[in-house]
Amino acid sequence: MSWWKTAAIYQIYPRSFKDGNGDGIGDLAGVRAQLPYLADLGVDALWFNPWYPSSGADGGYDVIDYRDIDPEYGTLAEAEKLIAEARALGLRTIVDVVPNHISHLHPWFQRALEGHDRDLFWFRDHPNNWTSEFGGDPWTQLPDGDWYLHLFTAEQPDLNWTHPAVRQEHEDVLRFWFDRGAAGVRIDSAVLPVKDPALPDLEAGRPHPFVDRDELHDIYRSWRRVADSYEDPRILVGELWLPDAARFARYLRPDELHTAFNLDFLTCPWDATRLRASIDTTLAAHAPVDAPATWVLSNHDVTRVVSRYGRTDTSFSFGAKKAGVPTDLELGTRRARAAALLACALPGAVYVYQGEELGLPEYEVPTDAIRDPMHFRSGGVDPGRDGCRIPLPWSGGSPPYGFGATPTWLPQPAGWDGLTVEAQDGAPDSMLTLYRSVLRRRREFSGSLRWLDRGVGVLAFARDAGPVCVVNLSPAPVALDGEVVLASGPIEDGFLPVDTAAYIRIDL
Repeated sequence: MSWWKTAAIYQIYPRSFKDGNGDGIGDLAGVRAQLPYLADLGVDALWFNPWYPSSGADGGYDVIDYRDIDPEYGTLAEAEKLIAEARALGLRTIVDVVPNHISHLHPWFQRALEGHDRDLFWFRDHPNNWTSEFGGDPWTQLPDGDWYLHLFTAEQPDLNWTHPAVRQEHEDVLRFWFDRGAAGVRIDSAVLPVKDPALPDLEAGRPHPFVDRDELHDIYRSWRRVADSYEDPRILVGELWLPDAARFARYLRPDELHTAFNLDFLTCPWDATRLRASIDTTLAAHAPVDAPATWVLSNHDVTRVVSRYGRTDTSFSFGAKKAGVPTDLELGTRRARAAALLACALPGAVYVYQGEELGLPEYEVPTDAIRDPMHFRSGGVDPGRDGCRIPLPWSGGSPPYGFGATPTWLPQPAGWDGLTVEAQDGAPDSMLTLYRSVLRRRREFSGSLRWLDRGVGVLAFARDAGPVCVVNLSPAPVALDGEVVLASGPIEDGFLPVDTAAYIRIDL
């Protein structure tokens, strides 16, 4: 079976992983130093958020040059060494691409500002009624009177994918990184790049002018041909925020993307009925195209799972985000531990966002330290995404917790001394120890999923091979039969407590 169909993939937000040169910013030297830690964790691949030169307008998602590394992170030579060193430890590397837009400092857009090659972008003499993905107006007017489109920040001008040079450039970028050993690419905002060329107003009842356009499929088919041209075929992973399961699955046909993030599961509340429905819908959507599902609990854009599961509303949506939400971290941690067992037992691949294995909570960054443009474009209503991007705590009892130099690029909170890698390493009940155990146990699972009846509020299922997974989301403990091989919390007199999960061996 192809490795990516069942892989555990660790997401690295380079700026916050580990500072190797003492400037308070994570970098490739820091990652290289911690490759043994990642191999020991039990993952199969590393996905890096953008590490390219950038103006920093949106956390690296405003790319100036895909063929180089941002000097704050290191050099291209270091990236090549990292890819090779990781592969020697059994870790493949996935890099990010952002086809919807580039940086306003990219040479293409600098020429456009001078009046040249503006057909590489979306320029017009008047705006329309679209809304930015970050809120507000997605059009900026230049001194000459023309407006240009940017679905994100003004520093991220949208590309015109009807232009052949745009298509050719991105295929060349894929080859550039595949030739250097990258095992695949993750495609940011994969449903947004293509626009209706007429740029019509967004109107109810009419096809959406920039989301999930049918023309996207031809683009991704051409990318698949590039990926398949290698002796060891590379993979394409899509970020697809789509509510329609059938439309979602179209991107996973055999000649398009290999996998896509399961964002429905990520945003789902801690509720047995809703989680089971999400799992069933996901598996049913993937079955017709014979694509593996993926399971994601958190990433660099959403509230950390330990905090989210400790709130009254355990779901996630960008529109509902706000600061100052009461959070029971003990409850959230207990549920997050159970969710780790659930996600790792399901058929397909699983993603682990850095710090998830440490049980890090969301940090409410002081207002004067917020960096995320989502906060500013919302008029300060949205707290932004910085709270899930805090530099990781590695050791010690106070900031910077072994991350590197201080001050770190985002502030770290006090009280994280018990969450460091050093504090959790070898501790039998720590989140890190649990993740190491569950990531190794997940290799025992294979085959399809079969639900078992263990009562209302209990998710229980068996796979063709591997132990039975039982997750108790009911209001009372439930009896367990069989041998417990791993549990997210203590088993009490043969009963699985509330908000706890276990893998058990049982004759069915």
